[in-house]
Amino acid sequence: MYVVNLLIPSCFLITVDLFSFLLPPQAVDRSSFKMTLILGYTVFLLIMNDLLPITGNTIPLINVFFSLCLALMVASLLETIFITNLLYSSTTFSPVPRWIRVLVLKILGRLVCMPLKKESGIQFVSSFTITNHLIHLQGVHHIAKSMLTSKDSEAPEQRGSLNNNKALEELRSLGRVLQALRLQVEQQLVVNQSSEEWVQVGFVVDHLLFILYILFISVSFITIIIVWVQSNNTS
Repeated sequence: MYVVNLLIPSCFLITVDLFSFLLPPQAVDRSSFKMTLILGYTVFLLIMNDLLPITGNTIPLINVFFSLCLALMVASLLETIFITNLLYSSTTFSPVPRWIRVLVLKILGRLVCMPLKKESGIQFVSSFTITNHLIHLQGVHHIAKSMLTSKDSEAPEQRGSLNNNKALEELRSLGRVLQALRLQVEQQLVVNQSSEEWVQVGFVVDHLLFILYILFISVSFITIIIVWVQSNNTS
């Protein structure tokens, strides 16, 4: 009765929670799925509470099993919250420190078979386009500066002309605008690179915790089975 009504459904739910790590955190709200799973498991335990053995001086092994399953689901939800926050708030973080880049992206990334990735094709094209615009803006800025220099070197009687003054003001304004655009593009490139590195850190940590989750579930269930078999043999 315990195996069919309690243990097998609990194993099914913990298996669903385990495979929920395969859901992409950027495309699917994985935290809502895990919260629904925890709520369903809590309702299941409340409904099946009458089937649980009456506790005495010792805690029954089946109660330990249920507590372990619930604790694993909660830990999985906390991990999802951490990874989701890391992925969606990466644009507000400072650049990745060197020790995190070496430890997570290089060492742990190779350990979990996720080496450091290069920029994707779309991001590479975007960066290439932005860089071309940056070079173009720099060229126009130099042309504007050279025009300003040539205007300043003209004869004194030509400088006093109203049209020349307007042209000089427009060129100076254009130079300031181009300089501001160049600085903004450079800052955007730095922010995009930092955000991409934090996203890679999030994926590596998520994959690492998924492997640790599998190992912990395997060790825990094997330990509970061994204790259960030994207690049946001694009884």
